[in-house]
Amino acid sequence: MESTGQVGTEVPAATAGGQQAASARRTVDNFLLAPFPWYGLDGAFTGARWLLQAGTSAEGVVEHGSIGHGDEPSLRADARDGADRDRFAVVITVAASPLRRTADGTGVLEATSVSSAAWLAGSGLLAVTWPAQMDHSLRDDWLEQQTDTAWVLADDLGSDDWASLTLPVDGEATPFHYRESEFGWVLAGSTREGVHLGAYGRGMSAYGLGFSAVKDIQEYA
Repeated sequence: MESTGQVGTEVPAATAGGQQAASARRTVDNFLLAPFPWYGLDGAFTGARWLLQAGTSAEGVVEHGSIGHGDEPSLRADARDGADRDRFAVVITVAASPLRRTADGTGVLEATSVSSAAWLAGSGLLAVTWPAQMDHSLRDDWLEQQTDTAWVLADDLGSDDWASLTLPVDGEATPFHYRESEFGWVLAGSTREGVHLGAYGRGMSAYGLGFSAVKDIQEYA
């Protein structure tokens, strides 16, 4: 998933605080527009929770979004280094949608599936684990290669690259597709509430996680 950040000249604290508050408000507003329930880690997790971005279609309809838990992830200085600096889990909610035509009738929107959640989770993990000290040209090639691999893996959830993992969703045992890599872990599954769930993380074991619908998304701002 995408995340945003600001760089540049320093601004007065009051101005910066106002900008951050406005940005947080816009983020929450986007989540509030979703016609489906958002999911995060259940009450067993007592650490920090924060919002990433909600993804929308070309028509402005909210289709997916991510909620973070734990440390806000930072790029690893060396992706080959086994020491994890951050402990986090990001939960992605994807609206379950069939193959359908656009509102103007000129195109077709692809159906979403568990593979959609797996792809968003895999690409989200890559966004915070790519080697920060790699040469720029090599970094682009590396990221493109790894992104293509994540797409192929997400498109074949029945392959040996994926294991089965059962975790609670709203208190009900739910099957997930799960895989690990040197960068972290990724999982994907579906709920009875009409959404697909994806998740990725590092430094926090996936085996002890549980998911539940968020009662008030504004508490995450």
